[in-house]
Amino acid sequence: MGKTETIKERAVYVYLPSVEMKEQWTKYAKEMGTSLSKFVMECVREFVEQREDSAFVKRGELVRETGKLRERVRTLSEDLEARNALIARLEEEIRRYRAQIFSDKEFQGIRTYDKRLIEALKAGIIISDDHLLAELGAEPRDADAVKSIAGQLEGLRGYGLVERTPKGWRWKG
Repeated sequence: MGKTETIKERAVYVYLPSVEMKEQWTKYAKEMGTSLSKFVMECVREFVEQREDSAFVKRGELVRETGKLRERVRTLSEDLEARNALIARLEEEIRRYRAQIFSDKEFQGIRTYDKRLIEALKAGIIISDDHLLAELGAEPRDADAVKSIAGQLEGLRGYGLVERTPKGWRWKG
């Protein structure tokens, strides 16, 4: 830093909030064996250097971390899509398997009823065929799904658990 023609060109005026703070800074400067001006200048310089070093490191770290996180998000998104596709295929396979069991009149063995069907029926209201299909996520055009649900309802009716009313199905329990 070069000298200037007048000291005013290099002067910075600082007004502290209290006289006590000025006295405290003066005390610190004396303990360090320097003037108040040099003490303030050193404190500010140290703060600025720490901030610049910290900001530089943080920015570089943030750029790297952001890149890593973006890659992780991309990988996880692809993994999630693959898992969702697998789940959809497995659910469809389970639905077809259950439909096959209830549409086969000659089936011998244990039949597993759809828990969602039972819960919908137990809700205490009369539920129409259309609402049952919607509740179970079955398409009315899907003949296998419709046969499966009809077979389950007939099985439940055979056990005296449900009854058919003019407005739909009602749980008797």
